[in-house]
Amino acid sequence: MYDYYEAVKENVLKYIEEEVDTDGIDFEELETQLYDDLFTEDSVTGNASGSYTSSRAQAREYIEENKDLIREMCSEFGCEEQVKGWWFSDDYESIDVSIRCYVLGSAIGSALEELREAAE
Repeated sequence: MYDYYEAVKENVLKYIEEEVDTDGIDFEELETQLYDDLFTEDSVTGNASGSYTSSRAQAREYIEENKDLIREMCSEFGCEEQVKGWWFSDDYESIDVSIRCYVLGSAIGSALEELREAAE
């Protein structure tokens, strides 16, 4: 089963490794900055282009395995009608991107916790 939380966390860690100078970093400040920057980062959420996978079939596979997460996201974001529309028009990539945006805050928190533990 595809784990969105783990996948997005790994993308966040890779982004930090490649793009962020962590010397003397304030983790709370970094958390806010990362959320702002990564919400539209294609390598993490796909939100800028509208597709993380660049593959309707791959996105469909990911979301098919995560229907409970889709329901949770719809409840939290209030986007059930929008997601139904995407589903019926086979726009699986939009659903995939929405899930990635939904788990982003949690993934950033997990990634930063992992970095804090490694720094200690």
